[in-house]
Parts: sequence; structure tokens; C-alpha cells
Amino acid sequence: QVQLVESGGGLVQAGDSLRLSCAASGRTFEGYAVGWFRQAPGKGREFVVAISRSGGTTRFVDSVKGRFTISRDNAKNTVYLQMNSLNPEDTAVYYCAARYAAHSGSLYTTQGLYDYWGQGTQVTVSS
Repeated sequence: QVQLVESGGGLVQAGDSLRLSCAASGRTFEGYAVGWFRQAPGKGREFVVAISRSGGTTRFVDSVKGRFTISRDNAKNTVYLQMNSLNPEDTAVYYCAARYAAHSGSLYTTQGLYDYWGQGTQVTVSS
């Protein structure tokens, strides 16, 4: 079992930055690919970004490319989502998810493939 806890959300103004953290416990994190998803009010949960277990491969949804970055510190069992130039369309509950990856470069963009989920952290961007 892997337990995931997100943190770092909050209320910011358009143009501001936030850094979300996804901390894992229960098992060593280095064997897991991690994804971030978000769910805006009245909408379904959507893929945002994923990172391979090695950290060497990432994939972003087009709407956040150039603004968001993802990184991981396996020694700290933590994945970070740096969000810059936030806009009101980024307002959502952000969730991290993890899936064991057999290959170091594997990552997943489909939420149904993830086995473990955090409880989410709210990000609200005012205009």
C-alpha cells in the first residue's frame, strides 16, 4: 500500500505561482510513476502531468505546457508540481496518483491506470 498526501494548495491571484507537493508513505516511492490530475467545479477529473519513476520522462497537458513543471525527490518520497502564471482556469482540486512502473521510463496519463490516490488539495486562482 502507498499513501499519498497532497499539500501546497491555496488561494492566489492570476499570475501567481504555487508549488504542490505529493508525499508518499508506506512503500519506497522510487518504483512508482506519478501523475497529477485536477477537477474543476462541475467538471470531470482531467490529466495534468505525469512523471516516470526515474524522473527522466514527463508529459503535460497542452494547457499547462510552459507554465507547470514537475519533479521528484525519491529520497524524500515526494513529487513536486510547480505551477507558474496561474490563471482562473487552473482553479480545481488537484490530486496526485501513483502506479507501480516496471520500466523506468513509463508514465501514465489515464486515471484508471493509477492504483493509489491522494485526497486532493484545492487551488483557487482569482482574476
